[in-house]
Amino acid sequence: MSNNFTGTRGRGAADNPANRFEALHLERQEDWNPEEDPSPTTKFFRDATSSIINYNDSPDIGFNASLNPYRGCEHGCIYCYARPTHEYLGFSAGLDFESRIMVKEKAPELLRAELASKKWKPQTIAMSGVTDCYQPVERRLRLTRRCLEVLAEFCNPVGIVTKNHLVTRDIDLLSQLAEHKAVVVFISLTTLDSDLASKLVPRASLPAHRLAAIKALAQAGIPVGVMTAPVIPAINDHELPKLVEAAVEAGAQFAGYVTLRLPFGLGPLFEDWLSRHFPDRKEKVLNRVKAIRGGKVNDPRFGTRMRGEGIFADQIESLFATACRKAGIAGHRPEMSAAAFRVPSSTIENRQSLFPF
Repeated sequence: MSNNFTGTRGRGAADNPANRFEALHLERQEDWNPEEDPSPTTKFFRDATSSIINYNDSPDIGFNASLNPYRGCEHGCIYCYARPTHEYLGFSAGLDFESRIMVKEKAPELLRAELASKKWKPQTIAMSGVTDCYQPVERRLRLTRRCLEVLAEFCNPVGIVTKNHLVTRDIDLLSQLAEHKAVVVFISLTTLDSDLASKLVPRASLPAHRLAAIKALAQAGIPVGVMTAPVIPAINDHELPKLVEAAVEAGAQFAGYVTLRLPFGLGPLFEDWLSRHFPDRKEKVLNRVKAIRGGKVNDPRFGTRMRGEGIFADQIESLFATACRKAGIAGHRPEMSAAAFRVPSSTIENRQSLFPF
């Protein structure tokens, strides 16, 4: 059960659409007074999860294991494919997703236990597989940093995707992992236009700060790339060449992209966002998205959901490939290795003291 919020400055969504799993839904009365009942402030809740490493079997994703210290994300990206996952918690995919954040306080301890288990097969763990591990509250809670401390201690490889300059805070730990080819960082960069960025991602680092993060990571010897995702037809697709060029100039060694996809309740949220920010091109954008997704706003089939199909999908792919070729990074891929993985002696001793027989 959730409320329908409006007047949301600094938020991606303008309201809370109904949860597809809930029978009841609250809406504001017509005489709602925003001064008496303003837009929501961010609230944080303890997540009592008993495990921290998640697994997936999707052939479209380049990793099998992932770790997310937070559920929900205050960055407020209107296009975030993770928004519908908040509905499993009884929240809405709208404002709730960006203002009701679940915090996995025991994430570092759970990670240590799972890496030390004899069942663990050393492999790359993706951070931000669902929500950004460097969202604003990380500056205070430092859960991502504490998880990186564990990963560095075990020399377990990790891949990070973030749109926050805060990642540079942890260069010391990332450098340790880089010595063993056990880390790669992708900085998400969807536009070079600060005004558009404030609409797409209200509470993330501005484009210039993301480029600065790429530069700082590259100078520290940390493998870093750029993720130009999502590519939104008629919104930011024309920027692909400049995005890749700017990122490579800053030090990016490789690049990736994903075409916009709108699973479950994301379609109506994105349509509302277009109505508020780009009413003049709303129909054009939606028609392009549908042309890429087989007449719908989303096509969940493996093999096509990240790229799409048709002439417009082909154009995006060609534009991206040309940009990478001109920037000199065509075909570049990060090298990751789990060869240096180890279980720290202190962890082994603790495990033996718990089970002396």
